[in-house]
Amino acid sequence: MHVTGSNQPNRAILPGLDWGAVFAAGLFSGMVMLLVSILLPWIFLGDAGLIVRIMASVLLGPAVILPQANLVPGVYVVAILTHFLLSLLFAFLITLIFYRWGMIVAFMGGAVMGAVIYFMNYYAFSLIFPWLLPYHNWMLLVANIVFGALSGTLYELFEDERFIDQPFFRQPLPASERQEEQLS
Repeated sequence: MHVTGSNQPNRAILPGLDWGAVFAAGLFSGMVMLLVSILLPWIFLGDAGLIVRIMASVLLGPAVILPQANLVPGVYVVAILTHFLLSLLFAFLITLIFYRWGMIVAFMGGAVMGAVIYFMNYYAFSLIFPWLLPYHNWMLLVANIVFGALSGTLYELFEDERFIDQPFFRQPLPASERQEEQLS
């Protein structure tokens, strides 16, 4: 399905979605989430590497969660790759849901989706990865909410101006305009 017209670029998949903005929003909001996820446990628990080890444990198993005396570079590489792949995926989902309605809806909806992602990651996924359940906490909830809100907002900031946002609450068309729309 191609969309043509003077206001929108020609896109074959999901017309109106700016893929470059999705990528940039996922990357930047992922970086900020990673910083928040490192800083809060470092400040409150004295463990800056906790979130990195939790992320790596999804692919490497629960043994990597325990603090290790030596820096194990492979654990950090796996964690960073996992984090940014998930950041891009979740940024795409947030954008897909909220991209048509502007910055305020993207910010608020993104924050709600960040909380949903947190509960999905630390409660639903703990059925598959049971070692994640003890690590759910308010610090990671805050980091996920920041990620979601920032992802939605950054998409709107990075979005090419040629894309048109739709109002969140559509006003009904007057009868004369509905008839004209039906005739065309």
